[in-house]
Amino acid sequence: MSQYLQDKVILITGAGGGFGQLIAEKVAAQGAKVVGVDINEAGLKAVFEGIAAAGFTGTYKVADVTDMDQVVAAAQHGIAEFGALDVLVNNAGVMPLAYFADHERAWQKWHKAIDINIKGVVNGISAVYDQMIEQGRGQVVNISSIFGNAGIDGSGVYSATKAAVTTISDSLRIEAKGKIKVTTVKPTGVTGTNLASWIVNEKAILGLTCQRAGTYMENIGHLTEGTMRPEQKDVDSIEYWLIKPDDLADAVVHVIDQPWGISISDITVRASGEDYLY
Repeated sequence: MSQYLQDKVILITGAGGGFGQLIAEKVAAQGAKVVGVDINEAGLKAVFEGIAAAGFTGTYKVADVTDMDQVVAAAQHGIAEFGALDVLVNNAGVMPLAYFADHERAWQKWHKAIDINIKGVVNGISAVYDQMIEQGRGQVVNISSIFGNAGIDGSGVYSATKAAVTTISDSLRIEAKGKIKVTTVKPTGVTGTNLASWIVNEKAILGLTCQRAGTYMENIGHLTEGTMRPEQKDVDSIEYWLIKPDDLADAVVHVIDQPWGISISDITVRASGEDYLY
């Protein structure tokens, strides 16, 4: 058991599957008390039944992160169950990659992304802020993206939402100095999550690859066909090509698994041999 995760109360949005599920399971296994939040009731129930069956501690509340009242209710549920809220992981997010020329088929997803990716983060912070200040300590972990590092063709709206997450994180860090530590996590491309289901135009992913677009497409072909070189699939190889959800979840666990006096404020998680440039 980790001495820094033991008995921490950790609220995770988007915990009903994918990356959020992995974080919830990993911190619970290290002795944390987990509060799961998701709009997907069936997924959330299955995840937390699994956590309980493994002998770990958790509770959940169905909530839409775009609805402030629902997020506040979820936070209050966690406080009622465990008496505190030590960490918030703002994980819920969507990725509607599309060019502006795709606006007719993309605008509804763009609007939803603004609600989830920006308002959801603001709602999460607002729901836990007073409790953390009253406790005298807390941590907010916001999941941004390398897409937020620049204006990228094919990702104007999504990049803007993730740039906003970084700005919100920096502002909170300045305002809550000595009371709430803030971590911004910027993942690179990752397979095995539900994010790809929101992509409107598959070609838009190429904006991250620039002059490596040809190599990227070649490697995608190998990945799809199962013909990647062993080195590209080996996490211990410098040629490791694409991070997996487990790699990213481990990084999030790492930034939480610190003494209160240490704040890992910004972390970008990349594969060392990847073709993404930003």
